[in-house]
Amino acid sequence: MTVLPDDGLTLASEFPEAPHEQWQHLVAGVLRKSGKEVSGDAAEDALSTLLEDGLHVRPLYTARETAPDAGLPGFAPYVRGGRAEGNTLGGWDVRQRHLAADNDAVLADLENGVTSLWLGSGIPVSSLAAVLDGVYLDLAPIVLDAGEETAAAAERLLALYGERGVADEAARGNLGADPLGHQARTGTAAYDLASVAGLARRCADRHPGLRALTVDALPYHEAGGSAAQELGCSLATGVAYLRGLTDAGLSVAEACAQLEFRYAATADQFLTIATLRAARRLWARVAEVCGAPGAGAQRQHAVTSPVMMTRRDPWVNMLRTTVATLAAGVGGADSVTVLPFDDALGLPDAFARRIARNTSTVLIDESHLARVVDPAGGSWYVERLTDELAHAAWEFFQSIEQAGGQEAALRSGAIGERLAETWAARSRKLATRREPITGVSEFPHLTERTVERAPAPAQPTGGLPRVRRDEAYEELRARSDAHLATTGARPRVYLAALGPAAAHSARLSFAANLFQAGGIEPVTEGTFEESGAREACLCSSDALYAEQAGTAAAALRAAGAEHILLAGRPGDHPGVDSYLFAGCDAVALLSTALDRMGVS
Repeated sequence: MTVLPDDGLTLASEFPEAPHEQWQHLVAGVLRKSGKEVSGDAAEDALSTLLEDGLHVRPLYTARETAPDAGLPGFAPYVRGGRAEGNTLGGWDVRQRHLAADNDAVLADLENGVTSLWLGSGIPVSSLAAVLDGVYLDLAPIVLDAGEETAAAAERLLALYGERGVADEAARGNLGADPLGHQARTGTAAYDLASVAGLARRCADRHPGLRALTVDALPYHEAGGSAAQELGCSLATGVAYLRGLTDAGLSVAEACAQLEFRYAATADQFLTIATLRAARRLWARVAEVCGAPGAGAQRQHAVTSPVMMTRRDPWVNMLRTTVATLAAGVGGADSVTVLPFDDALGLPDAFARRIARNTSTVLIDESHLARVVDPAGGSWYVERLTDELAHAAWEFFQSIEQAGGQEAALRSGAIGERLAETWAARSRKLATRREPITGVSEFPHLTERTVERAPAPAQPTGGLPRVRRDEAYEELRARSDAHLATTGARPRVYLAALGPAAAHSARLSFAANLFQAGGIEPVTEGTFEESGAREACLCSSDALYAEQAGTAAAALRAAGAEHILLAGRPGDHPGVDSYLFAGCDAVALLSTALDRMGVS
């Protein structure tokens, strides 16, 4: 038996070093087989992915990448975390959102892993005491989100601390004042910063654990904004609040300490990590420019994205929120809210709330995600993405400042226009399924059981729109559901497979998935006459299409098919009316098909 030497595990010591150019040469060889004649940097560029904000994700990152020194956790520019210990002492703050006055739900959350409460505007100020009955207010931070009732809700909470004997220094949380966020949501300035500056002064003087203001970036994310736009709007809002608070007599350091920033965490894991890291770096720069470089790091509250939540197959949302929560934790968020999987359907039930809070518990206690501060730090990819995103966000922030600041840019519609442009571009990717939605545009479950929930309180409207990734497909599915309720059957399409399974199976599956995304039931068994369909789709290989498509289309037409589709690229196929292929506008194709089938 050969005895291996104990060489300290220098496993690659005898292999020659592979230069980057050699890897590019191999990539070029693979691309050449697919018909692309590129070499060198162009070969690498061919495998790059374009993100929003003009960012590119390259296929390989190495030590050649350049990015500014991220420093150490707890030190400016706070890229690696706002506190030296990060979340290693017990994990992040598990913050559950409540939209209704339900004391039982509040207590159940606090007794089973939730560490702070986020109370929404659906809870009346008069019900605040009842909702918090039995809550140890010196232990559980309370975060308000009361909209135009902010002042009244803040006063009631402060009074409640006094009534329950909570020492001033023991009160923790956020009073939730966010006049610009409210303006973004409603289009009106129901209250201004001057009206809440007094709350900030009181918190600074008497309640060191309380913050008065929230810089909520969710309105911009929910209006379809990109990561850089979300960051840029948060910076512009934060700067506006600094100006107002310092004008009211607070120092820059005191004003910074009154702000908590709220960001969306999406299922795009690395982009979320980079967003939170870039946000701390950018805010550190703002504090430095304002003359308070030691004002401390940005306090961050991450919320799993409402935009990514789907109404169809909502169980998949559990997977999305798990990835988003992981990213928020790795990115260094101080507090994380996991929206229940049924959030898009109405008020969550007890099971959904339990899964939401347990998502953080599993990641903290079983996956040990919080044991290492900034575990993504040092990754060439993460550091480069953080730097590029920070520059894109700073550029957008400067454009807002040049437009007169956040309030003026909201009032003029400039921000809304930029967000709408971004969402329009993203909507095209969703429509063509270049950005897939599992359970909706990909692998839909047409016979799924409908999940019913009590309606949630009405959300503020009148300002920026609220968008969802699934909205175009949801409209198609709703048309199909109405047709089912009226006629007892869904609209159908007959999938005519030509040749052996090896020739047609891939395109048959592709077509079945695409049609179901629009609520159209694919029929693969029996004859066209037996299918109950009005339209048919040919599914096979290009070679068999050349031989059989025309004959098959004629036979289907003779059997009563009113419209013939073909799964494949457009070509010269007699009798074929339209085509479905990878990258086609699935939403337009499906909507037109439903129109032809008489599905309104």
